[in-house]
Amino acid sequence: MAGHRKSETVNDAWYTLPGEEQDVVVSTRSMLLRNLANFPFPARLSEDECYRIQSIAFDAFNYLDDAEKYQTVALNKLDENGIRVMRERGILGAFDINKAGLILRDDGKIACSVNTQDHLSISAFSSGFALEQTINPLYSVDNELQKHIQFAASYDFGYLTSNIISSGSGLGMTVKVHLPAVSMLHKVRHIAENVAGPEFSVVAAYGAGGADSVSGFGGTGSSLGCYYLISSANSVSGTEFDQMTSMQCAVNKIIKEERDARKECRADHMTEIKNFACRALSLAKNSLFVSLRESIEIISGVKFAKEMNLIGGIDDSELHALLYRVQEGHLEFVLGNGKFKFEKDIQDNKQKKIERLRALILQEAFDSVEL
Repeated sequence: MAGHRKSETVNDAWYTLPGEEQDVVVSTRSMLLRNLANFPFPARLSEDECYRIQSIAFDAFNYLDDAEKYQTVALNKLDENGIRVMRERGILGAFDINKAGLILRDDGKIACSVNTQDHLSISAFSSGFALEQTINPLYSVDNELQKHIQFAASYDFGYLTSNIISSGSGLGMTVKVHLPAVSMLHKVRHIAENVAGPEFSVVAAYGAGGADSVSGFGGTGSSLGCYYLISSANSVSGTEFDQMTSMQCAVNKIIKEERDARKECRADHMTEIKNFACRALSLAKNSLFVSLRESIEIISGVKFAKEMNLIGGIDDSELHALLYRVQEGHLEFVLGNGKFKFEKDIQDNKQKKIERLRALILQEAFDSVEL
């Protein structure tokens, strides 16, 4: 394939940057839910009310000190792949796009969806473990917006949201972690039940793994690539500081559990881990087509080997960025905005071109990685 060039279109995207505790923590997302006073929740909005709320929200962001950094768009103006990219980056969920809008800062670190689960869902993103670094900018934006928008709140319940467990502070936190050693030792259930506890949910970040996982160790856990999302279960109890502190403690415990599990794996399972790495690298370096599921497992296998000091030549931030670069929407965007010459027999097959490009991206990333 001729004319291949680096596929990054946003080299300074937040997920390409280094972060704290990146041997275990991939990324952090914090979110504030807010609803405008005197309007129904999104599920019950009329078309006129949707446009009115969208107009109020878009206008309020114009008063921020860095307003020139924000772009606004009604989501029904975005094409299908644009929506997919936003979902892959965790900015959007599933909802009726005809009612929704989006406000996005140019670096992608702050986004606000309008008329999705609530009138405003303001999110901040960072690589690594970064609760304060994501929460503080959220409250800065929130404080400015409250000068121009009256949010629904009560003395007894705090901020009112469409889901009662999200009321109170309206603060939600999600931390994506990589737990291959915990998975290998069959301790994921222990993490979910005893370490995270009832205040937090522990779910697969990329769907279920299976016995046919290419890197080998995914079959011992329930998450594809052993990537998990640790999320706060509610925002009703305690203050914002209490909620952040609880999350901080829970994630720190999970980090310790994974690092302790890696010590045990290093003592008792290094041949298995080396096998996982060999299979992952071999598939990445010798495949012409790679599926999304395979790519997640490959990245996970290489990362696990790196953390066990079996390989070098790549760092955590590069591996974490790959998790976004191999996604379907990102690759389709790259195909539509780059000049590529594919093999003749796949030139008219979009899915095969995506899988071919994914294989080339992995080969480029792992070019200097050796066992």
